[in-house]
Amino acid sequence: MLKRDKIIIMITILLVDDDERLTEPLNRQLSTLGYRVLTAADGQSGLSQALLEKPDLIVLDLMLPGMDGWEVCRALRQFSQTPILMLTALDSEEDRVRGLEMGADDYLGKPFSFAELTARIRSMLRRVQWDQDATPDAELRIGEILLRRESRRVFKAAAELTLRQKEYELLALLMSSAGKVIDRETIFNQVWGTDWLGDTRTLDVHVRWLRQKIENDPSAPRYIQTVRGVGYRFATQNEIK
Repeated sequence: MLKRDKIIIMITILLVDDDERLTEPLNRQLSTLGYRVLTAADGQSGLSQALLEKPDLIVLDLMLPGMDGWEVCRALRQFSQTPILMLTALDSEEDRVRGLEMGADDYLGKPFSFAELTARIRSMLRRVQWDQDATPDAELRIGEILLRRESRRVFKAAAELTLRQKEYELLALLMSSAGKVIDRETIFNQVWGTDWLGDTRTLDVHVRWLRQKIENDPSAPRYIQTVRGVGYRFATQNEIK
């Protein structure tokens, strides 16, 4: 359950996969855990349901008839920041990174266990709840970068930036601890959750994307600094002046 304006609302999960041998047991198992589950067997109907039903989380298969998972993810990101867990039988780093670049928040390789799937879902939903519980009107400002917690909006000077969910969460973590080195394990625990089981290079990909958006020269970053062998730190206001 998620709290919205002090009202308890059942969490809705949309499963988009054309394999009924997978979706039927997942539907039953997730329902027993208290989730409201919707299913779609192709990309177009999955996209339609996502926009109509506005689920709290989407589990999206890559290999779909007609409109594939990459296309669905890219289309969704034009209208929605709903967390997307991408399912894939493809195991190459290139395919995983492509999914993340399209806007997916996490990925899970097939075959997988139900326990692993639910761990990923719970981790992603915890991040949603953390965002909803953020202090109203709280702002973080360093140099030209302004982050507004309540509205989840980020600006560079007067221009608003478009960030993926994990990019926003990573930036919020780094800015809130400006001047301090945050090790990689702590970042994964805070941004991806303690249940993260994926490729640790995902963090470096997200840092690269963030630098492309907030740095004047991503190859010589002023804001997000790499501390080799440890993790990352965000520069302080005095360092940026």
